[in-house]
Order: sequence, then structure tokens, then C-alpha cells
Amino acid sequence: MRKTLAAALCVASLILSACHPAGSGAAKGAAPAKIQVGYTNTGNLVGLFVAKDQGMFAKHGLDVDLVLIALNSTIPSALVGGSIQVGATTPSVLLQAVDGGLDVVAIGGASVNDIHKSNAGVVARQGANIHTAQDFVGRRVGVPGIGAYMHVLFRKWLSDKGVDWHKVNFVEVPLAQASDVLRAGNVDAMLVGEPFISRVLNAKTGYLVSPYFTEMPDGLFSMYFASRRDWAQGHKAQVAAFRDAMAEANEFVAKDPVKSREILGRATHVPPDVLASAVLSTVRLDLPPSDVDYWSQILVDQKVIQRRPSASSVLNN
Repeated sequence: MRKTLAAALCVASLILSACHPAGSGAAKGAAPAKIQVGYTNTGNLVGLFVAKDQGMFAKHGLDVDLVLIALNSTIPSALVGGSIQVGATTPSVLLQAVDGGLDVVAIGGASVNDIHKSNAGVVARQGANIHTAQDFVGRRVGVPGIGAYMHVLFRKWLSDKGVDWHKVNFVEVPLAQASDVLRAGNVDAMLVGEPFISRVLNAKTGYLVSPYFTEMPDGLFSMYFASRRDWAQGHKAQVAAFRDAMAEANEFVAKDPVKSREILGRATHVPPDVLASAVLSTVRLDLPPSDVDYWSQILVDQKVIQRRPSASSVLNN
């Protein structure tokens, strides 16, 4: 009985797949495919917010719910647990999840490091007297995710400056709380990006020590969109539709930064006067294998992962 039912479901699945060509998301006249996309409160995801706000997901046959997740490091477990189907995660978090045995893959890119834009860095609380890399030794530094993009590259920056990052005390703090924890003195410094770095600087709860991302490789991806491998392989039409919607949203961000800032402000609950000076992230969709290789090598060097995974095993094909 079970075998007969399984066979029937398999046939039905094949029929549905044939009726839903790649990139359509849903057949004409059918209900949109519903998916939950997990995200953290960061300006790096301006393209995601635009796609939702401007109806690009709906245009491509998707009914997308955006699910706010406080810390980036918990995105992979949310994917595996099934509470979300797609998650916006940093490359370092994704690769650590893979190294830990989770079968998750990248289905596209979200944003890249642009050395010509100073839209992120490390800020220190007023009176902390932190001005150089050496000054961070023994200090308490807030990071939006242990082992995430900002944290890993900050450790690399410290190492490049001859500082042992093991002597720095790192604690997880959501980006949206950066200004408050600096004001309260709960941390000595914070790794933060837009739109929250503008809030910190405008409120004078902290000052910029270094825009250290400008010393990192230009075009290095800061965020990936990821899913479970079995979900990506079983929902190829939805993956293609998601990518099509994101490609359209990224074009919108490039063409209309003013409107994109408005959308970003509503999504992150940052006031318009703060966003007026915010620098939008550079958004890009296609992920080259070299990006995965670069991140893998950094994580091996920092002894965060045991071995480098092949890029082909991480990228959804």
C-alpha cells in the first residue's frame, strides 16, 4: 500500500514539474508558491526587501513571507528545521554549517564587498580610546554573528595588522541594537554596517575606528541565499523564480537608489534622516566558485573548519 502511494505521489510530482517550467514559479492561473525566507536586519539585503516591496516575487509566481531572525549564525539550523525554505546567510556561516554536516547549498548571491563604498566597519563607544588594531586586545567587541562575515573578516584584519584575535573578547549583538549597547557601555566596540552604522555615527554613540572592509578583496560576497539541498533539487521552479525576482530587484536598486533607501528604511525601521546618508550595498546574484574557495581558505586558516569543501558541492547546480 505504501509503495503504491509513494509511486502515485512520484508520478504526480513529475506531472506538476512538467506543468511548472523553470522560472515560472507557478503555472498560469495557479496559486503562487508560498515560501518563507529568513533574513537578518541588515542593509546588505536591500535587494530582498525591494523584491518583496515592489511585487517582484509575486510577478514570478511566489508568495514570499520574510521571517526576521536575530542572529545570522542560526539561519542554517532554521533551514534544516524547515521553518524557512530560503535563508540569507553569510558565506562563513554557510561553510561552517556544511563542515558540520548540514546539507545546505547556496542558490545565489545577495551582496558583495565594494572597496569604493565605506558602508561598514568597526566603531567604538565614546571614551573607549580605541584607535588602532592593537587597542582591541582585551576589549569586548560586539559582532552580529559569531563566525559570520563581519566577524571572520575582522579577525583577518587584526591578523594582518599583527594582532592575535584570540585576545579579543567577542560577543553576539544584533545589528539593530548596536547604538544602544554602545551607549550603555555593554561593549567597547561593535562591528556594524548600514543602515545602523549611520545611526551610530549620527547619534554619536560611537565613532569609526576603521572601515576595515575596504582593505578586503573587492567583489567578495558578503551574503548568500541558501537552502537545503533536497529542497532546492525538489523545487527547481521556485529556485529559478526566486533568482529571477532577485535579478530584477538588483536592477531596481542600481537604477533607483532613492526609492531603494525608502524601502530599506521601512524594512529595518531606520528613520529617513538617518537613511539619507546611508550607503547602499552593491548587490549581485551570480556566485563564482572562486568566492567559495576564498572563504573556505580563510576559515581553514582560522581553524574554524576542518577542511575546504569543493565549490561545486556548495553551489546549487
